Amino acid sequence: MINKFMTVYAGHIDIPDHGQDATPANDRRYSNDQLASVFDKTEAIAKVMDECGYDTLWLAEHHFQHEGYECLPNILMCAVHLARVTKTLRIGCGFNITPMWHPLRLAEDYATADILTKGRTVFGVGRGYHSREVETFGAPIIDQDANRELFEEQVEILFKAFNNESFSHKGRHYTIPADVPYRGYQLKELSLVPRPVNLPVECWQPIAEGPIQAYQRVANSMGHDLKLGENLTIGVSFYLAKTREQAIREMLPYYEEHVKMFAPLGFVPGITPAQIEAVARRGGWTAAGVPTLEHYLELGSWFAGTPDDLIAHLKSFEERYPGMQHINLSPPLTTPKDRIVEQYRMVGELVMPRFRPRTTVQAAAQ
Repeated sequence: MINKFMTVYAGHIDIPDHGQDATPANDRRYSNDQLASVFDKTEAIAKVMDECGYDTLWLAEHHFQHEGYECLPNILMCAVHLARVTKTLRIGCGFNITPMWHPLRLAEDYATADILTKGRTVFGVGRGYHSREVETFGAPIIDQDANRELFEEQVEILFKAFNNESFSHKGRHYTIPADVPYRGYQLKELSLVPRPVNLPVECWQPIAEGPIQAYQRVANSMGHDLKLGENLTIGVSFYLAKTREQAIREMLPYYEEHVKMFAPLGFVPGITPAQIEAVARRGGWTAAGVPTLEHYLELGSWFAGTPDDLIAHLKSFEERYPGMQHINLSPPLTTPKDRIVEQYRMVGELVMPRFRPRTTVQAAAQ
């Protein structure tokens, strides 16, 4: 059953206008003070989640986004800070974009965070999707085959470093250690200092598409014995209000802002090239046939309704995926600070108790 509630916060700041008739995504630019406000917003989110008993706050690594949508460049540094202002909340790397790192530097930074947060930093790796970010750091993303090849070698190095007191590696992209003399001997192996103290390292990776049944089938063919939905989490963009109609009305401009940001990047399923051109301009979405919020609400990847409606929605996931323990609920991109904190609190107080063991709920009430 679902018993671990998570969220992804990509680091959006509060912006002054939202929706298809507001400022086009490529025309947004904010001051450094406005962009830096993301850290106060992140801390407010972490604190309310910690108070409400959430399992994990996933943060997303992104760079150079003067548009204000994704403004957290170093999520491991954020994890160390947030662990100091919370009690039990885990901070997840959702995700460290591995091609933008040297794998040994990422391994060192994660190990340091693991130690300083006493195991409350969760590792996660991704390949990236912003050409402005990945290519600027000198790695491929437009060439997807080259990106995947680099990523897979980097992940191999990361886990060699985590799991061995000393190691060596020779691949297409990296030779570790360098073949050089050092203090009177020839270097043959290297040790990560420090290594994580919480082993094996729990590692998550995004899956953009693909059936849950396929994940179970492949995992079990490799010797696992997973129930359907186990070791996975479904991501749902949600918004709660007193009525479904109010929730849809308030969610709509945030949905439209999401489409403005992500359609050109390929993350709005079913949208056509002509519709992508339309969302780059003000208005005219209906004439262009841009997919509506109602369309994605029907598919179930977006949710708007009352807390009781959300409980029923999640219970349907439990019925379909009996092994599922984690659920990832995220208010839409650009939801303002006061509203996003309110959304997390509503879930924590009105939804999550219905997914706790009865004895836990009774103890909390005493």
